[in-house]
Amino acid sequence: MRPTRRLITFRVLPGLAVIGLLLSLAAPTFAQRPTTVKLATLVPERSVWGVLLRNLTEEWKTTTDGRVQARIYPGGVAGDDPDIVRKMRIGQLQAATITVTGLAEIDEAFNVFSIPLFYESYDEYFYVLDSLEPVLRERLEAKGFIFLHWGHGGWVHLFATQPVKTVEDLKSLKLFVWAGSDRLVSWWKDNGYRPVPLALTDALPAMQTGMIEAVPSTPLAALSLQWYRQTPYMLDLGVAPLIGATVITKRGWSKISPQDQQKILTASQRAAESFEVEIPAQDASAIAEMKKRGLTVDVITDPAIQKGWTEEAESFAAHFSEAFMPQEIYVMARKARDEFRARNTAPEPDN
Repeated sequence: MRPTRRLITFRVLPGLAVIGLLLSLAAPTFAQRPTTVKLATLVPERSVWGVLLRNLTEEWKTTTDGRVQARIYPGGVAGDDPDIVRKMRIGQLQAATITVTGLAEIDEAFNVFSIPLFYESYDEYFYVLDSLEPVLRERLEAKGFIFLHWGHGGWVHLFATQPVKTVEDLKSLKLFVWAGSDRLVSWWKDNGYRPVPLALTDALPAMQTGMIEAVPSTPLAALSLQWYRQTPYMLDLGVAPLIGATVITKRGWSKISPQDQQKILTASQRAAESFEVEIPAQDASAIAEMKKRGLTVDVITDPAIQKGWTEEAESFAAHFSEAFMPQEIYVMARKARDEFRARNTAPEPDN
């Protein structure tokens, strides 16, 4: 009689109740459908960054029991950083691991990490980064992006086809600059440089053809991308830290349950710690490896030459901070940097 009673009960349910029952039965099936996050990056697939990123996305999949999966488009196959940001805005991509150039496409506040010779050490840079992070997170969210974690590329140096020791040496060479900012290209030209604006994905062919003769790069990137073979001279002057971050669009984030969002954030924080430890440690080893393969490292020993670079950096910073970033961000960064230096300057011994 049980089958009969079930049939009678079902028949007398009101129409809306039947629909509600069917939807409730279907809901668990829909909830189990995985969310695929399309994530693009310039990072080469087999590089140390690529391995760390792949490990991170595997952890997303594992910790969410397969509910969140990532499809990575590495090595610039989805375009340069500005292309990637544009594709996120129109919904073709949901996430990206991008450099400061891509982050500045979202908000110019990130240009504060591109000021030459502004930071003297990793510890100083990390201190400033920690001080600015809450504000930068808010600015990203206001533009429609959720911050997941920082990524670090190492410390930028100048690589060139011939020795570069002075500012005038650099001005004589065709210099790679990231395409997209006519104002910045104009500054370079007005100050005696020979900028060649290109997408980063076009940098290697441009080196091979002589279209560019100098490129700012971290040692690890120059080794991973084999750029040093075309630019076998490196100036041993740390220009700036190369910062990056992984971000996801709000639209993509909203498709992930709050519980899984928390798991992704936890995994991403662990990834940030790995980037912070592993990448800076490889600057020196990358230089040593390239030196074995023919790289020449030029060291500045003349105080007058060092002063020339410092004065040029200060001139650039004065223009750059005014024209390419919110002043309040620059003020915050400078305050944090000076605070770090004050805390870590040993007092003069008493005579």
